[in-house]
Amino acid sequence: MTITSFDPSSLPPPASVQQLHHYAYRAKDAEETRHFYEDILGLPLYHIIQSDHVPSTGEYCPYTHFFFRLQDGSFIAFFDLGDDTAALPSPNTPLWVNHIAFRVDTELELENTKQRLQAHGIEVLGVTDHHVFKSIYFFDPNGIRMELTVQTGTPAQMTKESLNVHERLQAWSARKAAWRLENKDATHAVKLKPEVNDRPEFGASH
Repeated sequence: MTITSFDPSSLPPPASVQQLHHYAYRAKDAEETRHFYEDILGLPLYHIIQSDHVPSTGEYCPYTHFFFRLQDGSFIAFFDLGDDTAALPSPNTPLWVNHIAFRVDTELELENTKQRLQAHGIEVLGVTDHHVFKSIYFFDPNGIRMELTVQTGTPAQMTKESLNVHERLQAWSARKAAWRLENKDATHAVKLKPEVNDRPEFGASH
């Protein structure tokens, strides 16, 4: 692909992105997934689309696409492809990395949901304290890692957290560039660590 130079000021402004509309995953079984999200988590089944061709690509692939609605009007959605097959986890990514997080309003709601999940035989990690929010973690029937979180930080704390984010990310990127040079010929590169450990209470440094 040829990249041509252009004047960024000639571009139209970016869209005013309002909120997440939906996030879609593959589901092993529609009813099993409905039971988890509607009966246990309380998200109502709201919309369903069924077809045998994919509108965006035109390829033949029969599916049932179904959506669960959150309080803000956004959705988590799934595709049941009719073959009782779940999506495979990424082979090069730890299971805790890829996940979706939903916000609840109170710590009591977090504890109540943990109780509901455990009553249905679902393993729950947490409550984990992240200083400005608390979370629980669990897997849905399709192997998707879920997080429920409640914000505990004050507005002033949240504002303070956001003040130097660009500087911190730029520092990380600079250290990563140096790491690439140091390890370009290494068979087993030493992992790059952040300069500051914001969560030292969760384990000793390695």
